Amino acid sequence: MNTGRRSRILMIYTGGTIGMIENPDSHALEPYDFEHLLDNVPKLKMLRFDIDSIQFEHPLDSSSMNPTHWGEIAKVISDNYDRYDGFVVLHGTDTMAYSASALSFMLENLAKPVIITGSQLPIGEVRTDGEENLITALQIAAARDSEGNPVVQEVAILFENYLWRGNRATKHSADNFNAFKSNNFPQLAKIGLGITFNREALWRPLKDREFKVHYNMDTNVMYIDLFPGISEHTVRHLLSTPDVKGVVLKTFGAGNGPTDKWFINAIKEAVARGVVIVNITQCSNGSVHPLRYVTGLELAQAGVVSGHDLTSEAAIAKLMFLFGLGLSTDDVKRYMEYSLCGEMST
Repeated sequence: MNTGRRSRILMIYTGGTIGMIENPDSHALEPYDFEHLLDNVPKLKMLRFDIDSIQFEHPLDSSSMNPTHWGEIAKVISDNYDRYDGFVVLHGTDTMAYSASALSFMLENLAKPVIITGSQLPIGEVRTDGEENLITALQIAAARDSEGNPVVQEVAILFENYLWRGNRATKHSADNFNAFKSNNFPQLAKIGLGITFNREALWRPLKDREFKVHYNMDTNVMYIDLFPGISEHTVRHLLSTPDVKGVVLKTFGAGNGPTDKWFINAIKEAVARGVVIVNITQCSNGSVHPLRYVTGLELAQAGVVSGHDLTSEAAIAKLMFLFGLGLSTDDVKRYMEYSLCGEMST
């Protein structure tokens, strides 16, 4: 049963537009300190739970975010996991979906909410979306069911009217307040006059599994985005990138590529060298179906792994994560087709 104890939430400020201010000389937005953000949201004092905060020593524009910073976020959560009921990560929008995907894998057996949010306009602007996003994210992080358990037990992105699974979301707009979308998975919650949770969509970790954090992310991975007319020289050059271990191949439609013999041969040769190639669709909606068309079938027969309906952000983060675990090529291939934390439909 719910004990009535006040929820304790930790805010982790990494930077991003939500906490930026305009440089008076250049008029460009620059990261600022967390106190500026708190001063502009006096309503935080009205929330009926305890809020603490911690910030990066040097707040980042999210375009500078990298796996080392993901590790810093994960370390803060790990060090404070038993002290808080939920976590809110304030983050720039540009790479938010990458960070959300990575953290979903790094925070194994997570059973508490990690809600990532930010804004399209700085919190000090008159029309800012930052205030509402921050307050709603905190409310979601503090939400408990009738038995006192967290309603959300996963990494999620809160933006404007929706809560999305972090490893299912992608930024689809640089201008709209509803900047994120999850085309292959429903929203976890709809935000209107109240917060309406989609209980059937919420992730539930296996019970009695120990929470653990993985910090190693292997960055020897890359994208290859196919386009009509891509040359043999370009494909072979990319596949021969020194030390590359994994490639996310962004294909046409349901997972199709060129029918040229040189293309399939180049793929086969890379697979034979031990490169893991994952097939995901360039389409914003839908999944890879490698057996639907001959071109997709040829890729599968060449040893390319189906990424099903993974987002490009989740696909690259998952490759980094699996190689970071030190797994063999065969094991990486196997786990890329297996849902670890709700990142794909299989």
